Amino acid sequence: MYLLYTILAALLSFLGIKWMKRRRYCMDVKRLDGKTVLITGGNSGVGKETAVALALRGARVIIACRDEDRARKAVREIKNRSHSMNVLFMEVDLANMRSIREFCKSFLRKEKRLDILINNAGVPSVLDWTDDNFSMCFGVNHLGHFLLTNLLLPRLKESAPSRVITLTCSSYKYQKLDFQDLNYNLFPFFTYCRSKLANIYFTQELARITEGKGVTAYAVHPGYVQSNWTCHYSFLYRLLMKVIMFMFFVPCEAGAQTVVHCAVSDEVSAHSGGYFSDCKATSLKPYAKDSGVARKLWEASERLVKVP
Repeated sequence: MYLLYTILAALLSFLGIKWMKRRRYCMDVKRLDGKTVLITGGNSGVGKETAVALALRGARVIIACRDEDRARKAVREIKNRSHSMNVLFMEVDLANMRSIREFCKSFLRKEKRLDILINNAGVPSVLDWTDDNFSMCFGVNHLGHFLLTNLLLPRLKESAPSRVITLTCSSYKYQKLDFQDLNYNLFPFFTYCRSKLANIYFTQELARITEGKGVTAYAVHPGYVQSNWTCHYSFLYRLLMKVIMFMFFVPCEAGAQTVVHCAVSDEVSAHSGGYFSDCKATSLKPYAKDSGVARKLWEASERLVKVP
């Protein structure tokens, strides 16, 4: 009898975990033929699954990554899975502002359209510095995408209606920004949380300044996904997190669904500047909706990356 209770408890626990991990899937079947999509960090994780999903819908998909070998391998996989040959790679290092500027010049010279920009690339909680002496999380997760989006904004306006989707995380709620120390790099997890809060403010201010210009913006929390973000850490930590992710995190394909939803759904246009999770608009903590802070961060970011 004890064994039966043990098996039953294990089964109920397993079913409970499966229920907690369930995610909504994007049910919109809209095609993207003739559209150009740019995805940063599209060579792995949620970015790669998003690339597959949008290529399946007929989009021209460009993945922008730092590692050429991994990117070319990802391009082959995306092509095979989507049965689309309209997938390509362009090199960019979001931890280097010069690389971002060169990438944008090349993109604007080669590509006549940009319908959907997906700011997907990001670094986890690491204490490191970019080539321009910004903390790695703030420099890549926020400032790199801030500069990239601003430099590509003219093409987004020309291709209107267009969209900018920036991946964030629900961990934003554990920190607030300190304008006396935006380059905060003391506790790794707090640094990451601040960068994700910056993504939300960035989306809100981008939506405000592009209102009426055919460009809409969305911040997306993909959920906690089974990606390869642990590659920056020790073997034992990676092993532990693999077990935890298997039990509680969702597959990358499920994590990509809200990104795809914001890329294709006509319903989201009424929520420009909004925060999305599980394929629906979701409320934020009150301090994360402060338009004054969003504008102040935008102006500070312009000075930091020298955008006129």
